[in-house]
Amino acid sequence: MRVVTLAQAVRLVADHCAGTSTAATPRVVTSGNFATPTALLGPLLAELPTARLHALNAQKDLPIHDGVVPETTFVGPGFRRHPRLSYVPCRLSMVPRLFHGPLAPDVVVVHATTPRDGHVSLGLEVNVLPAAIDAARERGALVVAQLNPRMPWTFGDAVLPLDAIDLGVEVDAPLTTHCARPPGEDARRIGARVAAEIGDGATLQAGIGEVPDATIGGVLERRGLRIWTEMFSDGVLTLEKAGALDRGTPLRTSFVFGSQELYDWVDDNPRVQMLRTETTNSPAQIARQPAMTSINTALQVDLFDQANASRIGTRIYSGFGGQTDFTVGASHSPGGCAFMALRSWHPRADVSTIVPLVDEPVTSFQHGAVVTEQGIAWMWGRDERTQAHNLIEHAAHPSVRDDLWEEARALGLA
Repeated sequence: MRVVTLAQAVRLVADHCAGTSTAATPRVVTSGNFATPTALLGPLLAELPTARLHALNAQKDLPIHDGVVPETTFVGPGFRRHPRLSYVPCRLSMVPRLFHGPLAPDVVVVHATTPRDGHVSLGLEVNVLPAAIDAARERGALVVAQLNPRMPWTFGDAVLPLDAIDLGVEVDAPLTTHCARPPGEDARRIGARVAAEIGDGATLQAGIGEVPDATIGGVLERRGLRIWTEMFSDGVLTLEKAGALDRGTPLRTSFVFGSQELYDWVDDNPRVQMLRTETTNSPAQIARQPAMTSINTALQVDLFDQANASRIGTRIYSGFGGQTDFTVGASHSPGGCAFMALRSWHPRADVSTIVPLVDEPVTSFQHGAVVTEQGIAWMWGRDERTQAHNLIEHAAHPSVRDDLWEEARALGLA
């Protein structure tokens, strides 16, 4: 790795892109979520007349000029509703393969620690980046790192040798933090119902949001819990403080975001193993975890137990993400269960989230149970009429149950 100034890096990237076979629209793959190397990425993009910028769950601070096409397999608030959005449908576990094929990178820009013993760490965001770097190395693309002394040092696949990176730019910049709001009443009810089904020694997919936070609040008395997830936030730190986690088992994840306290805890913590997406989101690997419990959410669930978590009308809202990976993996785990957790009534749209039949493309199906503040509708192993009955009577809002029964009869489910 050659350490250069920001101005030198900008010039070298521009020269490299001008000489590539895709010089008209070079593809730049970068860290997403809350680890985007904005201080480096902004000047780099400004120097490129056109580019395709690939980032997962992009946040709102991304510097996108008129020549940049936002490209992603999971739409975040920074790309959502963008008129030039290029959405590539793909399960998260399969995204790394795209970089070795149709989405080959010309430049990879990552956010890393400063060097230590001939290595750097990707810190809070591993995700699909190792695959992007591997693909870049194979095809002579350029790998550039924003070297930030504030980035926590994490282990596992986060650790890279310096020769995996071409250019390093030292940037001392504060990390983006996230402070979750306390769960609302509906979320607390849902979380309590899910938590009641989790026993000692279970493995959790501990994501971010009101329901996962509320669920964690309900399992603080459990013991020997394990973590296998694509991401975690401060809820895992809460479990650690409560003594609920199995101290002999590493906490496996692919990216982290949350409070500064969380970042300080993961820094140099060998129990936290940051793994590539190909590993964390592999349904086969997920299925090997004991009593794997996944908790996902959706915009709608229909009477056939099909969930739409990706689209509002015809407009893409997010994407598959890891929902399909963890739904399948948890369903195959011994003693595992894939929970679909959502409010029975959408507060903004003012409509029922339990619907007769989803109109949009399906994100996932065959869940273990659908959970709302109304109750638990058990799905797996029930025939389709029993599934519909459980959804209407135990998950749907009481004000729409009569209408849902009428629709169920028309669909042959009653």
